[in-house]
Amino acid sequence: MEFPYPTGSPVPLFLAPMAGVSEPPFRRISRQLGADVVLTEFLNSEAIRRRISATLEGCEFDEIERPIGIQIYGAHVDAMAQAAELVTKHYTPDFIDINFGCPVKKVVQRNGGSGCLRDMDLVERIIRACVAATHLPVTVKTRSGWSEDERNPVGIALRMQDAGAKAFTLHARTRTQMFTGQANWDDIASVVEALDIPVIGNGDVNTPEDVIRMREHTGCAGVMVGRGSFGNPWLFRDARALLNGEAKPAEPDATEKFAVALQHARLAIQLQGDTRHTMVEFRKHFGWYTKGLHGATALRQKLFQVETMAEAERVFSEYLERELVVSR
Repeated sequence: MEFPYPTGSPVPLFLAPMAGVSEPPFRRISRQLGADVVLTEFLNSEAIRRRISATLEGCEFDEIERPIGIQIYGAHVDAMAQAAELVTKHYTPDFIDINFGCPVKKVVQRNGGSGCLRDMDLVERIIRACVAATHLPVTVKTRSGWSEDERNPVGIALRMQDAGAKAFTLHARTRTQMFTGQANWDDIASVVEALDIPVIGNGDVNTPEDVIRMREHTGCAGVMVGRGSFGNPWLFRDARALLNGEAKPAEPDATEKFAVALQHARLAIQLQGDTRHTMVEFRKHFGWYTKGLHGATALRQKLFQVETMAEAERVFSEYLERELVVSR
C-alpha cells in the first residue's frame, strides 16, 4: 500500500510526534486548524508487546483525527515487528511510523531513536520486519546522521527506502546537534532528489513563511511542524493559506488565543480525566498560548499556579478585562 496522502492537499502539513505534546487533545486542535496529518507520541515497542496499559493508551485515537500514524521505536527487531502487528490489529491507524530520530539520552542509550543510526544494518532489519508484520504503509522519521562526521542523509535515506519505507521524514540535524544550531535544509533537498518515495521536511519550521521557504528550498512533498506549533496551531491554517496563494489570515488576538487554549484544556480534561494532575500537566500549554501577548510574563506566572478549569478561566477573564481598561 502506498502512503495515504490526504486528497486536496498537494503539500500536506504534518503535526510532528512529540512526547507530552502530540496527545489526542492537541492532535484534534491541530486538525481543526489545518494540519492534514497527525502522529501519536513515540511509543516503546517493548511496552506495546508487553501490553503495558499506559503505553497502549498512547495508541488510542478518534476517527476525527485521521489520517493518523502511530509512531513506534525500539532497537529489537522482534519487538518492533510484534508492536507493528499489534498496532495494526487493534488500532488500525492509517500508517505506522518508525522513530529513528529521537536524540534523548535515555532513548539513545538503549539504541532507540537516533541511536539506531550507529548500526544501519539493524535499521534495515527493523524496517523489513515491520513491513512484513503489517499491511499498512510503514514510514520512517530520522535525522541526517549520528554526528557531523557521520552526516549521510542520502545514504541513510536510500537504505531505508530499499528496506521498504513508503515515506521518509528528515529532521535535518544530526543526533549530536540535538535541537541546537540550524537545520540544514540542503540535506532535505538532496534526499528529495535521491528518493522515489515522498520526502517530508522537518526542522526549523517556526512560522507559516518557513513552510513556504522549506518547500521552495527543498521540493519536499510535505512539511512537518514540531516545536513551532507549541501554542500556535494557527501556523497550519496560515501556512495552508500561503500554499494556496491566499493572503495570510490576521494573527489571533488574545480573545481567540484564550478561546482555543481553553478548548484545548477542556479536551484534555474530557480525554485524560478531570484531575489536578491533568491541569498541572496542561500548564505548559497555557504558557505557550500566551507567547507574544502584552504582560505575558505576569500572565504565565498566574497560569502556572492554576489547578482547575475555573481558575484558568478566571485568570484569562481578568486579563482581558484589564487589557480592555488599558486600551481605552
